[in-house]
Amino acid sequence: MGLNNLKPAEGSVKKSAKIIGRGQGSGKGGTATRGHKGAKSRSGYSKKIGFEGGQMPLQRRVPKFGFTNINRTEYKGINLDTLQSYIDAGRLADTITVKDLLRERLVDKNDLVKILGRGQITSPVSVSAHKFTASAVAAIEKAGGKTETV
Repeated sequence: MGLNNLKPAEGSVKKSAKIIGRGQGSGKGGTATRGHKGAKSRSGYSKKIGFEGGQMPLQRRVPKFGFTNINRTEYKGINLDTLQSYIDAGRLADTITVKDLLRERLVDKNDLVKILGRGQITSPVSVSAHKFTASAVAAIEKAGGKTETV
């Protein structure tokens, strides 16, 4: 080992970031690596989401169709087979309310609940929810239960 081949230990020296905009002598002066003119060379530049360099953006090229009703009421649907599985597991009692469904994390606190008719229910339960399908009401009453609209 001699003075002519000394090196720092592997990984001990980090390369510093590119120092730009500090005069022509640095080799990175003048335009400070931003090129000449144009939006990207200016300070404060940020492109909008979906900007495609002046080309008509995809979101504007694609035709729009249909109708979205802003007054639509969204319900969180819960099927009878889900309720029955929770009853079998002992997680729901013979009286089921929206608070019980919230406790079991089947719905969120601002959800409106609709009981749907998929599957079978064998336990005679009293269910209170915001809405029921006709098949769900028939199945619950056939099993000896009751439905109550909140």
